[in-house]
Amino acid sequence: MLWDITCPKRPSRLPGVTMAGFGDRGITPPGLRLIPHPSVTLILVFGGTIAVEDATGRRQQGSFVTGLGFGEALRALRAEAFECLQVRLSPVVAHAVLGAGMDNTVVSLDDLWGREAARISTQLGERSSWEDRFEWFDDWLARRCAAASPVDPEVSWAWRRIVATRGTVRIEHLATELGWSRKRLWTRFHTQLGLPPKRAAKLVRFDHAVHHLVAGHDPARVAADTGYTDQSHLHRDIHTFTTLTPTTVINEPFLAVDDIAWGWPKPHKLSRTLDAP
Repeated sequence: MLWDITCPKRPSRLPGVTMAGFGDRGITPPGLRLIPHPSVTLILVFGGTIAVEDATGRRQQGSFVTGLGFGEALRALRAEAFECLQVRLSPVVAHAVLGAGMDNTVVSLDDLWGREAARISTQLGERSSWEDRFEWFDDWLARRCAAASPVDPEVSWAWRRIVATRGTVRIEHLATELGWSRKRLWTRFHTQLGLPPKRAAKLVRFDHAVHHLVAGHDPARVAADTGYTDQSHLHRDIHTFTTLTPTTVINEPFLAVDDIAWGWPKPHKLSRTLDAP
């Protein structure tokens, strides 16, 4: 087992927010790939060391935030004897929490929030239980969201439609339903949520497809069921987001985290859970 994982007993009061607590019992294997996910992700470190590197070679140590897709090529350089709270935010909530849309980059929370980032880490570390940490940070998120300006309701609706259709809705159809031009939807969505709507839809579709593969479903069937034109199309998207093939991506340890921490249906192929590769 790579990590100890704790999940909240109650869901967040904010739709689009999920949390999990992580702690390791040694050293996480270097180079661990973090599979892209259609959320903005906060990693709040309050013990030990976590250092990561994104596709551009930019490195971060300590607490950080990644845009939609986990930076798409994020990997752990060093993770040792740590405790951290991982928070997944829908991009609509993330806009309020962060004050802007996040593209697929990695940003230190010290750079983003200044002294507030250190205060949050201290508060998390001083609490005696994970449940207390979940509740405290959920309160913090709720206060921050209540004081922030929301995204345009049309943009929020477009994101919900993309998620509801698992990324298969055509962007021109979204624009038509809104009475907007495609350019207007592209600009508002990209500015406020961090990715163009078509890229966001591809990420949502990829996420559903890759979890079906991990569950043991046949790649050709997965391609047909998740809106790809054919198996080659699925293969190209998986390679784009992970640099891996459908055959190899199912063995990525980080995907097992979704089953344990985030409530994905428990597929039979994950009986090994988090065994180190």
